[in-house]
Amino acid sequence: MAGPSHFDAIVIGSGFGGAVTAYRLAEAGKSVCILERGKAWAPGSFPRTPAESRAALWDPGGGLHGLIDVWSFRRLFAIVASAVGGGSLIYSNVLLRKDERTFVHEDLRRDGNERWPVSRADLEPHYDEVERHMGATRYPFDVAPYSLTRKTRAMFDAAEAIGAPIELPKLAITFGNPGMSPRPGEPIHEAFPNPYGSPRSACRLCGECNLGCNSGSKNTLDFTYLAEATRLGAELRARCEVRDLAPRAGSGYVVRYVDRSGQVDGEKVDTSSLVHLSITADKVIVAAGALGSTFLLLKNRETLPALSSRLGERCSGNGDLLTFLTGAKERKRGELVARSLEPTRGPVITASIRFDEERLFYLQDAGFPDFVAWLVESAHAGSAISRAARLLYRLGSGWLGIEQSPDVAGAFADLIGACEASTSSLPLLGMGREFPESRLFLDARGYLEHESPPSARSRSRAYYERVRDGARQVADVLGGQLLDTPLWMLGRGVTVHPVGGCAMGRNADEGVVDSFGEVFGHPGLYVADGSVMPGAVGPNPSLTIAALADRFAARMLRA
Repeated sequence: MAGPSHFDAIVIGSGFGGAVTAYRLAEAGKSVCILERGKAWAPGSFPRTPAESRAALWDPGGGLHGLIDVWSFRRLFAIVASAVGGGSLIYSNVLLRKDERTFVHEDLRRDGNERWPVSRADLEPHYDEVERHMGATRYPFDVAPYSLTRKTRAMFDAAEAIGAPIELPKLAITFGNPGMSPRPGEPIHEAFPNPYGSPRSACRLCGECNLGCNSGSKNTLDFTYLAEATRLGAELRARCEVRDLAPRAGSGYVVRYVDRSGQVDGEKVDTSSLVHLSITADKVIVAAGALGSTFLLLKNRETLPALSSRLGERCSGNGDLLTFLTGAKERKRGELVARSLEPTRGPVITASIRFDEERLFYLQDAGFPDFVAWLVESAHAGSAISRAARLLYRLGSGWLGIEQSPDVAGAFADLIGACEASTSSLPLLGMGREFPESRLFLDARGYLEHESPPSARSRSRAYYERVRDGARQVADVLGGQLLDTPLWMLGRGVTVHPVGGCAMGRNADEGVVDSFGEVFGHPGLYVADGSVMPGAVGPNPSLTIAALADRFAARMLRA
């Protein structure tokens, strides 16, 4: 890829940490190059069919250059993003601040688990700034038709019954234009043309946030920070994956990467044969995500010999736990009937219940798209067979002249059924202050591996059981049952929020980077993503990652 070979700063990754840092540096007039291994996804290009969904997975050697990457470790299953805009394309849009009392200062020399070298007060102005850029707004539950969202109302009913506080968290979604009443599907008025030249519309309440928003309703990083950074002169090189990182003679760093922009989707490639390109910079910001950044630094330990021995430690899945509420019921006129939660209506997450305990955790509603509702109904094969038999009997009776009326629409409606299985179900997303006691390392083959000591697994299991108890309370209030995922029943966790690995600390004995993201022992090298967390964030981590990156960038500009 032609272009400049030296920059003031190279940013590796375009997720929340990378995008924010790139913007702040470009805003200050610095020359910035953003290297992103994934490709750009315009509204309308996100997968919906089975064939498209296969191509949406990340396996470049196998010809797949999609936005979803899946890591499978012995005890952990992690789902992360690979795209311009990173996880913002497939996250649930939630922007929640880390609770003030969870910026703990435990003694790491005396069995402490985490010590945060920053405070909530340090991050407050940066939280404000990120929320402004991301167009953060609460779900407009006081405005029709949003006020008709039943899953949101059910969450409030459950929170009230169990005595837990609940809120409508701020979401990075456009529900309507400024100064106008929110209205699903209305065209969004943009101050500048977006990078794709595509029309965008206000949230259509389709529950497809985690698949990529084809309406452009989500205020993802490609529409916000990255668009602003490139307008200010930052160069974004998509489909460029960084492989090597080393100090440059004199000062700065050399970054080597492979350029996949010429690869054809679906065509298998021997990745070891790809040509490596090199560029240099005075500063390098590693922002490839908790797994990607830790992996990159572990692989380049020989060229970065001063890296802390703590590299790879203090990892967690941010306490993620997915459970399913099924068969919700309510009493109407003295009769117990199915309670409609309408999980396919609205953004994926609209409400967040907070459990104020020592290991603080949250439960959030998780809507799903229409096709999942069809899958849920299809899973109830027994009742479907009996309904099909009744339909065949009705049709056969008509053909034989036994039935007088030829109008059989009602019989076909009966074939579909009452659809109570899908409408009375709701995934519940739990997350919170899991113990950060796992570690990432390279095995003998150079592959990334993850492990937790038995004592850590015991403590984490107790935390997760408490989250399940909270979810069970919600299910009980709503008259349903709680189901676990198959992976959980097999003893494997599932996370979409991996954090840690390059934890912040006061010195190299405590962490990998300082409180401003600079790597100990390597001036000018920074890490700015979820890997710098010395413990679980608690709520959805995206806002805290972005706020820390904003803080880091401010210090870089003063250095």
